[in-house]
Amino acid sequence: MHMSKCLLLGLGLTGLIMESVVIQPALAADKVSLFKVITQKDEIVIGMSDDELAQLDGKNAGGIAKMLVAKGSMSVWQYAVHKSASGDLEQAPLHKIGLIATESLRVEPYASPLKVLPVDEAKR
Repeated sequence: MHMSKCLLLGLGLTGLIMESVVIQPALAADKVSLFKVITQKDEIVIGMSDDELAQLDGKNAGGIAKMLVAKGSMSVWQYAVHKSASGDLEQAPLHKIGLIATESLRVEPYASPLKVLPVDEAKR
C-alpha cells in the first residue's frame, strides 16, 4: 500500500515537472505581440515584447502610434514567416528596423495563426 502511494506521488510529481517544461516555451512565445505597420508603399509585421509594450502609453497599437508621433522614430523587430527545423511555419524575428513617423502610417494588431517566437537574447 505504501509503495503504491509513493508511486502515485512520484508519477504526479513527474507529470507536474513535465507540464512546466512543456508549457514554459509556449508562455515565452506569448510574450510577443504582433502588429502590422501599413504605409502608402508597403506593410510589414513587427513584434514587441510585453516589457517593451509596458513602456508605452497604451499597451497596444495606439501606444505604438503615440510613441512614433512623440519621438518621430523607434526601433522594433520585423517579423516574418519561416520554417522551423521540424518543418512547421512560425513567425520569427527577422531583423531590427527603424520606424519613422509619417502621415500615411497606420499600426494595427496582427493575429497570426502561427507560433510566434520571442526575440532571442543573443540577437539583441
